[in-house]
Amino acid sequence: MNIDYPFHFDDTGRTAATGDDDHIRDMIEQLLFTSPGERVNRPDFGSGLMQMAFAPNSPELAAALQFTLQAALDRWLGDVIEVRQLEVTSQDARLTVDLTYAVRRTGETRRETFARGAA
Repeated sequence: MNIDYPFHFDDTGRTAATGDDDHIRDMIEQLLFTSPGERVNRPDFGSGLMQMAFAPNSPELAAALQFTLQAALDRWLGDVIEVRQLEVTSQDARLTVDLTYAVRRTGETRRETFARGAA
């Protein structure tokens, strides 16, 4: 059983569960939007993405951020997924991450979009 993210209860009052595909997406989302130092006993977990929400946009910053995210995904989820394509965009206070990855267990390719900030 995989616990659903964000944590909540289902209609029966039990901890909500989710399938494998959604659980992988949940793990990616947690990694992307957790800042290093935010997790107790895991100070280096996270990506630092949220720190860039108000940074000035530039091609150099985008390249550096994509490199940082790729490294974080490989480090923390490399045994679960293989990153195929990663694109980060920042517009005003909204961060968007477009990620194409293969699930290592099945070989299935998935494309997900993750976003945070003002709409």
